[in-house]
Amino acid sequence: MKGITHRLLSLKFIVTVILFIATNPGLYAQEEKQLVIGQQPVYKVARARETIKVDGKMDEAAWKNAQVVSFDNFFRNDKPVDKQKSKFRMLWDSTSIYLFYECEDSSLTSRETNFDGRPYLDDCAEFFVVPVPDSLYMHFGFEINITKAAYDYIVLWRYYNNRTLFISGYNPAYKVEATFDGTINNDKDKDKGWTMEFQIPFSALNNFQNVLRPKAGVRWAFQAVRQDRNFVDDRFRSTSTLFPIYETRLDVHQPARFGLMEFIDN
Repeated sequence: MKGITHRLLSLKFIVTVILFIATNPGLYAQEEKQLVIGQQPVYKVARARETIKVDGKMDEAAWKNAQVVSFDNFFRNDKPVDKQKSKFRMLWDSTSIYLFYECEDSSLTSRETNFDGRPYLDDCAEFFVVPVPDSLYMHFGFEINITKAAYDYIVLWRYYNNRTLFISGYNPAYKVEATFDGTINNDKDKDKGWTMEFQIPFSALNNFQNVLRPKAGVRWAFQAVRQDRNFVDDRFRSTSTLFPIYETRLDVHQPARFGLMEFIDN
């Protein structure tokens, strides 16, 4: 029954995307003030030459070859934020992409426990990807808090009347593990931080990866985000992104502000 349900969801997704493309062909052209191909920052994704065990640690030697970048672009600035350090790494092999978030955090917060809930209100890692180099108005999203409550979805950004549609029925198979140093949901002590490691199989991208198959030189568009919440009873959170977002009145899902990942065969 579960397999039938997943096939039905995939069929609904395909129908939705076909209708979206058919009724909105102009959306795939870059608009004025948006980035165009050749202007986006590029992250070089090194190839892993050994098996990666997804455990929230970087024990494998392959991680030493991963490009290390920091989350220096702070999105929410409506009040002063504690700009805690965050690092991001990514690898790939013949089946998957691997992500690693390494975050300093003096106050670990994680309250969401429901699947497809709101982990983005906690300490949370987010990853948006579309397997083409142009920033289409559709992308896959993964959001996981430090106790592994997951929200995964497909985004149709500003689909109708500037409203963004999240298709939460997208339930791909992928792996996540997290570690943390400190106590969760205790504002009275000082914590040290957390890590999170992902394995996202290419097959989780609903065959979109077949448009541009992963191989050396191929580029996809993506964005990585850290949500940092430092007080259990305060809804405010600091949001930092890998690539800069200039229109802060909108949200972090702006596809024209995605950067690129380039697969390399190092």
